[in-house]
Amino acid sequence: MPPYLLVNFGGPRNLDEIPSFLTALLCDRDVIRSRFPPFVHNWFFGRIARKRAVKVREDYIEIGDKSPIYFDTEALKEKLSHPLRAPVHTFHRYLIATHAETRAQLAKANEHIVLPLFPQFCYATTGSIARFFAPSQKLRWIKSYADHPAFIASYQRRIRDFLQEKQLDEKETLLLFSAHGVPKRFIEEGDPYEQECQASFRAVMSGFPKAKGRLCYQSKFGKGEWLRPYTNEACETLLQWNEGRTTVVFVPISFTSDHIETLFEIEKLYLPIVEKQGLKAYRCPALNLEPYWIDALAEIARSPTLWANDALVRK
Repeated sequence: MPPYLLVNFGGPRNLDEIPSFLTALLCDRDVIRSRFPPFVHNWFFGRIARKRAVKVREDYIEIGDKSPIYFDTEALKEKLSHPLRAPVHTFHRYLIATHAETRAQLAKANEHIVLPLFPQFCYATTGSIARFFAPSQKLRWIKSYADHPAFIASYQRRIRDFLQEKQLDEKETLLLFSAHGVPKRFIEEGDPYEQECQASFRAVMSGFPKAKGRLCYQSKFGKGEWLRPYTNEACETLLQWNEGRTTVVFVPISFTSDHIETLFEIEKLYLPIVEKQGLKAYRCPALNLEPYWIDALAEIARSPTLWANDALVRK
């Protein structure tokens, strides 16, 4: 088998890296789709990134002065090389300082199989990385695995183990699946992300017939309509639709590794909203480095039926 390329967003590895990470993120025109010419877009959103870096610095301090994403991705690289029996390299989209090493590794082989750590395809995640490497002919892409049995079984086990660990009764539990949001117009332009999130939600919920589940979307940024329901609004109106469930467990269905959106946004912002309404609230961890998730990723990586047969880059 050819080598594998494990791709992810990256995340600031220390507090000093926050400004450069946010600048690279917000200047990505697959993520922020403005009508500005490139130089104006980069100037404007670079300025916003620098201002935002000051604010989110305190959030990162709350979770240990860094994002775990880079470190988890690097650890997965080491753990996957044995079951895949092939070299595994990494690419961190918004950690510019790491790109030279990735390009050097890519140059050593005629082909790589790309495994995104984004289960649901979106032009702003996997699509952005595909554009970064275009028009390379040396990459074979796994587009998504939103309802792949190995991914679904992993999240079902994660939730089941968590319920058992916390001694929570399934029939008293509301599973609040929180995916990262995107602007509504992305979907209107043909992005399959919402559909893929719904597929993941339905498949995982099939393993919990006694619980009540709901899918919502977090991390709205800027103006405009985003995918609904918003997670914060779902939390604020829980007593109107929880059907008497006394326990709420947040499930980060679009995240495979815990980071600022789960460790701070869910933990520090959403859980208190639920608890103020007299309900118990918990954050189920992402899949992170669980051994069964590593086995699942290896199974997914070896699935040629998942290789992309259509365009990964939006027009």
